[in-house]
Amino acid sequence: MLKTTLLEGVKPAKFDKQIAANLLLETTSVDAVRKEKLLIGIRNEDGEIYRLIGATKHNSFTNAVEELEDLELVDELGDIEGTVEGCDAIFGEG
Repeated sequence: MLKTTLLEGVKPAKFDKQIAANLLLETTSVDAVRKEKLLIGIRNEDGEIYRLIGATKHNSFTNAVEELEDLELVDELGDIEGTVEGCDAIFGEG
């Protein structure tokens, strides 16, 4: 199961309900999510990361990425090696 948290003070994107519906997410604290091996950030319409999703296993991470792509969200990190803003992938409307 993937762990997730909404970042305090940042407005969720209008497509957030679709993310919650398509991924099996366990809501927990920011600290618990940040301890996961791989992190996915989700940007809102203002370009701010409002949700973090953490995956322990690479397989779970890959499945989450595929689900987000199915929602027609775009991974801005695509082929970039390493992390940006602490995330291994960052999705938004593109």
